[in-house]
Amino acid sequence: MAIHKSAIKRNRQALRRRERNRAVMSELKTLAKKALTAVEDSNLDEAKKVLQSAASAFGRAVAKGIIHKNNAARKISRLTLKVKGLAKGLGAAPAEGEAAAKKAAVRKKKA
Repeated sequence: MAIHKSAIKRNRQALRRRERNRAVMSELKTLAKKALTAVEDSNLDEAKKVLQSAASAFGRAVAKGIIHKNNAARKISRLTLKVKGLAKGLGAAPAEGEAAAKKAAVRKKKA
């Protein structure tokens, strides 16, 4: 147990921060799980909406220093790949950037 005044204060601060961080981490896990559930249910619109809010929440957590930026980038990337895989599986129209990349790849193969 802490004896010095500064150590006692640090302990109080750590407990408060831990509670805040736990709440944010719980929210991140919930949003990620909602996105995965939407992908499993083949609900593309819901998956895109939840992915956007999850990416935003991960960004806020990075800004607050709760998680590392590479951790957030990895999780956002994996969720995005799953949502894009769902879109591809359902035959949704590709985004403009993807369409241009595909056209360029086709031209490159022909040449």
